[in-house]
Amino acid sequence: MESQQRKRKMEYSQDSYAKVNLFLDIISRLPNAYHEILTVFAEIDLHDKLKFLLTNKQEIKILSNVENLNNSNNLIYKIAIYLQNRFGVKKGVIVKLTKRIPIAAGLGGGSSNAATTIQALSKLWELDLSEEIMHEIAAEFGSDINFFLKGGTAIGKNRGEVLEECTQIDLKNLLLVNPNISISSKTAYQAVTISQPSNTWKDLLETNDPQYCYNKLEEGLLSRYPIIMEIKNQLNNQGAKNALLSGSGPTVIGFFDNPEICKNAQTYFKEKGYWSYITTTRRRQEK
Repeated sequence: MESQQRKRKMEYSQDSYAKVNLFLDIISRLPNAYHEILTVFAEIDLHDKLKFLLTNKQEIKILSNVENLNNSNNLIYKIAIYLQNRFGVKKGVIVKLTKRIPIAAGLGGGSSNAATTIQALSKLWELDLSEEIMHEIAAEFGSDINFFLKGGTAIGKNRGEVLEECTQIDLKNLLLVNPNISISSKTAYQAVTISQPSNTWKDLLETNDPQYCYNKLEEGLLSRYPIIMEIKNQLNNQGAKNALLSGSGPTVIGFFDNPEICKNAQTYFKEKGYWSYITTTRRRQEK
């Protein structure tokens, strides 16, 4: 029993979930080169796996199945170093990352890993960080990280780091399709033209109906990446109720009513060599 308790203090494992943006509008440009947005985040059941192993050395080491993530540019590494320096931590950590969420895909994988790291190291390094401090740290490292500290469904404002609770959206038979390309957030936001805001997010939250989903970033990206429009059209032809770019893309979400039609559509895209995944939204978990 004592050895099991000691083991629990030496390691910590947590799944790191992806998200989709069911609504994303660009309100204005902020003076700090960011954009003011209004978005509806929804956590989904696609996830990476992270295992944190406590070490007596102060080194931070990442071991991932994706080789180019094993370096100091990874948000996991940056946050671990920040926490170590800010709180005078004398221990280190080895992080084993099993990556399942595509990179630079509009699904928030890096931000989710960052939030998981804050929560895990607060426990493993016995920092006992308050929710307020965790959110403060999250906002310093990115715009979506704060959402992943909570999960579920939430409204994001300002850069996305200011969150408001809302009714939980329950959607099944979501088909994610990615044509195996990457689009940076910078590229997506540079292509946007700000116009009259949309209010369909209110209808979305009231009805859970994906016909009210919206992504302002699509307008600027469709002409630059015609493959996105092709996927949207193909999803609709395969029986999707709606098809939408998630976040800054290039992952497209197809919303299906029928699970069999959804599976058939996935087979269609697999035969084209695209990455695909059938998922559902998740309700907020107590953490």
